[in-house]
Amino acid sequence: MNIFVTGGCGFIGSHLVEYHLERGDTVQTLDNLSSGPEANIEPFKNNPNFRFDRGDISTWPHLEEAIKASDRIYHMASVVGILQVLAEPVQVISSNIQGCVRLFESILKSRTRPPVIIASSSMLYGNTDKLYSNEEDHLIFHSANQSYWRYAISKLAEEAVGLAYYQKYDIPTILVRLFNVVGPRQTGRYGMVMPRFVAQACKKEPLTVYGDGTQLRSFCDVRDAVAAMVLLAENKVNGEIVNVGHNQSISINELATLIRDRSQSSSDITHISYREAYGEDFEYIKDRRPDLSKLYQLTDFKHQWTLQKTIDDLIFRYSNAPRE
Repeated sequence: MNIFVTGGCGFIGSHLVEYHLERGDTVQTLDNLSSGPEANIEPFKNNPNFRFDRGDISTWPHLEEAIKASDRIYHMASVVGILQVLAEPVQVISSNIQGCVRLFESILKSRTRPPVIIASSSMLYGNTDKLYSNEEDHLIFHSANQSYWRYAISKLAEEAVGLAYYQKYDIPTILVRLFNVVGPRQTGRYGMVMPRFVAQACKKEPLTVYGDGTQLRSFCDVRDAVAAMVLLAENKVNGEIVNVGHNQSISINELATLIRDRSQSSSDITHISYREAYGEDFEYIKDRRPDLSKLYQLTDFKHQWTLQKTIDDLIFRYSNAPRE
């Protein structure tokens, strides 16, 4: 197969690249390096089946050509991470909405119909009172003055774009709402909690919890998330919105303690306000965990990674990474 990954230097995108190269597929990726570093794809550059193009999906002149050569497209290009979303509100709109529209317009012009898997977000569910978020739930967004909601609205717009082109032009499209994906190559510089805690614990620095730490999250290993996306693509569940994640949750306070204990660290656990962490106050989701019934109905997906196994893997990788 010929695979095209937008945002392939990013955390999840680079794992999709790796998965398909290991399977013997040909992979082309486009990335503007605004979020994911080129180092994420460095191990693949000598693979004759791999090609990297640096460019922005909104303006890259060879997009139609890349689409014509593709049997499947993963649209992962996006502004990610709380700090970057807050710092680059215009880029959120440009990358997430304009880029998605241009992708589908280019598919139309190419006169081909490669299936497209769009990475959406669990942020769309907002602060819900339900224990598990289901794809059929109503989505409620609060004041637009809350900066972080711009990201959720942009991902909802991407879903609307994908479904519109599927319904009107029969472009095969699958929408995947990802819940707190973690694992190798994820960086803590944009506010991601897992790599930040692991680095702090391994360096014996205080683990800094944002807010009171009682917020609940369900963490899914990136290798499981990739496997789920591939299964959805192979099963051709076009026009569907599907949650992908893990349905076991943990509080951020408990996560900090777990990482400290498994790394055998002497680090303290401290708390700082959201304003201290991000430079502004905003409404933060208190509980986020997916209803995975639809994923299980559509595929034979099974998780291979427990939270503890992922944490141990990240601690091992960090402890054994070369230092400058």
